[in-house]
Amino acid sequence: MPRTNTVCMNIFLRELSNRYSDDHILLVVDRAAWHTAKSLEIPDNIELFPSLPYTPELNPIEMIWDEIREKGFRNEAFQTLSKVVDRLCDTFKSLMEDATRVSSITCWDWINSALYIRN
Repeated sequence: MPRTNTVCMNIFLRELSNRYSDDHILLVVDRAAWHTAKSLEIPDNIELFPSLPYTPELNPIEMIWDEIREKGFRNEAFQTLSKVVDRLCDTFKSLMEDATRVSSITCWDWINSALYIRN
């Protein structure tokens, strides 16, 4: 999405709901303003579950950002914002090509056990 705001979050939620219309979606969100706005339109098949405040270590995307910072942005100055964006895209693409690496830093036991129903 081009922005991080309530309008874009509403578009995202509608699209997610439409693509998985037969599913009930439990979406873990942080407490960003656009996740808690009164004008947020939450479809019937989506339930928002806010993460604990001040716990970025529990958010898998934060681990991705740590990896991107470590692999792509070591103590370096960039001449232009465009070069920063290029480096970010290259680093992200490289990381996404290694599914095992992504899984190892985001699929923790507590997430896996929450996703699978045990009989």
